[in-house]
Parts: sequence; structure tokens; C-alpha cells
Amino acid sequence: MPISHATLDVLSDDRGTVFEPLACEEIGHQKNVHVVTSGPGVVRGNHYHVKGTETIVVMGPVLVRFREGGADRDVAVPENQVYRFVFPPKVPHAIKNTSDKTNMLVAFNTEPHDPDRPDTVRDVLI
Repeated sequence: MPISHATLDVLSDDRGTVFEPLACEEIGHQKNVHVVTSGPGVVRGNHYHVKGTETIVVMGPVLVRFREGGADRDVAVPENQVYRFVFPPKVPHAIKNTSDKTNMLVAFNTEPHDPDRPDTVRDVLI
């Protein structure tokens, strides 16, 4: 399964923004969802999943780096844009907050979270 990423439609007004992180048909395949906040310059991820497929939705500005076909690839998500990335098992990925404010990402995984038997293997990309 190849890595995919797409720009999501965002509705914005003076109250803020709204977007749908997953399509209806994707929701039933998820066994974990978590929300992550990161301060300026903080890197999250730097791992891969052994069995799970992880979908990550981020609002820029952030840098997303992943390893595909043996090469590292960077995707800079512009400010106020929302991108969805789908990382198959064994694909290392990392997300760096490149703004001067706290940011947030939403992550979904096809495997349940088990702190006693994590599905992640550390692999530092950033």
C-alpha cells in the first residue's frame, strides 16, 4: 500500500475552521484515535507501526517527513491548510511543528493502543 496524502477541504469563518478528517467509509476501520498537541519546534512520531495503518491529519504550518522506497521525503504543509496522510505499516514518519504557536494533529490507527505491547518502533527522521 503506497503512502498517500491529500489536502482536505476547510470551511473557515470568524469563529475558526471545520474539516472532516476521515470519510464515512474509513471510520469503521479505525481502532484508535488520539489528539496530539505540540509546542513550537516539537517533533512527534519518529517511528513506524509494525501492523497498524496510521492516518494523521495536520493543520499547517508543519513539516511531515516519511521514508518511501528507501528515501526520505518532506511535505511542508502551508499555514492554515489541512492535509491527511495515510502511512501503511513499516513506513517511518515524523511531524515537526514549524510555527511559533502550539499546533494540533489528529491520528487514527487500525490497531488498538496497547501500552504494554506497543505497535511502534522508533526510527528517527527529524
